[in-house]
Amino acid sequence: MTATILTLLSLLVVLVAAAAMARRLRTAPSIVLVIAGIALALIPGLPAITLAPELVLLVILPPLIYSAGVSMSWREFCFNLRPITLLAFGCVIFTTCAVAAAAHYVLALPWGVGFLIGAIVAPPDVVAPLAIARRLGLPRRILVVLEGEGLANDATALILYRFAVAAIATGAFSFAQATGTFAAIVVGEIIWGIAVGWLSLRLRRLAREPRAEIVLSLITPYLAFLVPEELGGSGVLATVSTGLYVSWNGPLLIPSATRLQGIFFWDLLIYVIEGLVFLLTGLQARVLIEKASTSSLRDIAFAILLTTAIVVAARFIWVFPATYMPRWLSPSLRRRDPQPPWQQVFVLGFTGVRGVVSLAAALAIPLTIASGEPFPHRDLILFITFGVIVLTLVGLGLTLPLVIRWLDVAKHRVDERRREHEAELNARNGAMDAGLRALEDFARENQLPDPVAAVLKARDDTRRQLNRRDPDDGSDHAALAATLRLKLIAAEREYIHLLLREGKITDESRRRIERDLDLEEAGMHAKGHAGDMPL
Repeated sequence: MTATILTLLSLLVVLVAAAAMARRLRTAPSIVLVIAGIALALIPGLPAITLAPELVLLVILPPLIYSAGVSMSWREFCFNLRPITLLAFGCVIFTTCAVAAAAHYVLALPWGVGFLIGAIVAPPDVVAPLAIARRLGLPRRILVVLEGEGLANDATALILYRFAVAAIATGAFSFAQATGTFAAIVVGEIIWGIAVGWLSLRLRRLAREPRAEIVLSLITPYLAFLVPEELGGSGVLATVSTGLYVSWNGPLLIPSATRLQGIFFWDLLIYVIEGLVFLLTGLQARVLIEKASTSSLRDIAFAILLTTAIVVAARFIWVFPATYMPRWLSPSLRRRDPQPPWQQVFVLGFTGVRGVVSLAAALAIPLTIASGEPFPHRDLILFITFGVIVLTLVGLGLTLPLVIRWLDVAKHRVDERRREHEAELNARNGAMDAGLRALEDFARENQLPDPVAAVLKARDDTRRQLNRRDPDDGSDHAALAATLRLKLIAAEREYIHLLLREGKITDESRRRIERDLDLEEAGMHAKGHAGDMPL
């Protein structure tokens, strides 16, 4: 137990160091973590750390998917449902078939093994591409499509994976039966996910205690995931549906205190989980190297390079027709949703990075088939999967910023941010108008004392002034006021800590005052005014 604790603490130290290095190198932490894991795996004498597939598929994957679903905008998800579906279902199936054909005709592997490899390496992982895309300011729609694809593509791949494993293990496969089962799983998981989301919000509303509600939010993804998984599904679509349901219906049902604490809890949880998973992915190099034989290294390298080339090319071959052909065939769609520049489509095709779900699926392959014989080509599948993950994560991940700058795709984001900012200001002013009307109605119906009404109206006037942009000098009053408020908050913090050291206030009083300051500062960061301040 002591050794396990020390190993976990060591991994956390590496996680922090890799995050700091990634920030200095201005790249995605996941890339640095995988490289760090591989480097540690090659150090002689260090103990081998095996990534259990059950840990990823049953413990780690549900909160990752649920968190992404809750963070997703339901309205944007629905608006982009067509491209998301074409990528999450169509591109995954197309890539699976392409890899299966290459494995059969070039590598001389059985069709079942080829489809299994294809299902494993077909779903892209969006963690690294999204981290890079957000930092470089890609257009909002590309980010939404990538997020939506990442929510659903694992479900498609894992269902295909189950079909392939069953076909290899039993030697029997029915296309008609598999198609019907696939449709039933999709519909059933969506219904189950919505039901779990509805139940979760009602239970949290009954609890009305932030810590209890956060615990319920942690239980929710496992309830959504494990039941369909035990019944033969993937659990992914159910968890996605739950997250999207909570995202759409939660704001009016979840108290602000719970939301504030929950944001911090989930942000830290996902940060640690993702970091450890990518680090453990790199550490699997030790296990694979021990399985390798010198005589087969050339064949293994060729299989890895071929599969990587196929998965990268298949995505490019798919995204361009999937983007433009529906608009060519439907004039109404073309008018409603004009076709994007080819540069944006190219960037979308360049984000085919593979991740930990593929590795977990490969590790979960059974050791034997129904007859008791070893599972055919299991070690080769593991090598191919690990190689594709490393080559796409490092190769595509490191070159993606260069491609984005070369194509100058981020320039469209400037206008988007301006429109979003103007819309936010209008929404804030409209909300204050509604609040002022409610205040006037309440004052008239309840004979509110004039001093109280004056205080509330003064608060409204101050906020309205901060939201006003002066068209004459182009200055942003909100940004200027936010900078000054941050300086005042810093001064107040120093003062209350001085009072605490001098024994003039208690620690409990300091915490209450500091909490108010933290809430005010957190609200300013959420508005995006304080992003450049050295805090």
